[in-house]
Amino acid sequence: MQNEEVRTWLEDIKQAITEIKSFLSEKKDFFEFQKDIKTKRAIERNIEIIGEAMNRILKVQPDLPITKAQKIVDTRNRIIHGYDSVSEEIIWAIVIKDLPMLEKEISSLLP
Repeated sequence: MQNEEVRTWLEDIKQAITEIKSFLSEKKDFFEFQKDIKTKRAIERNIEIIGEAMNRILKVQPDLPITKAQKIVDTRNRIIHGYDSVSEEIIWAIVIKDLPMLEKEISSLLP
């Protein structure tokens, strides 16, 4: 059973994923993404939000069934503290490979 805070943070993650998806064109073209600094920064910011929300969730409910939960937090920390070591390819891989799974898991936790 989730408390209200956890539910709010899950909703925040869901909203950030929705925003990320809205920033991308239908064809999800890496080269288009690479050239668009606004989109890159907007996506990075939403990944930071996802990571911070996950960090808060793990402090309250560490057994929440989210694949790669700690890795999500680690990615947030890397973007914020090691911004110069996060490549466009890493961000793109997260968007294309990891966010769809996270979106499904979050949806299953939110009634």
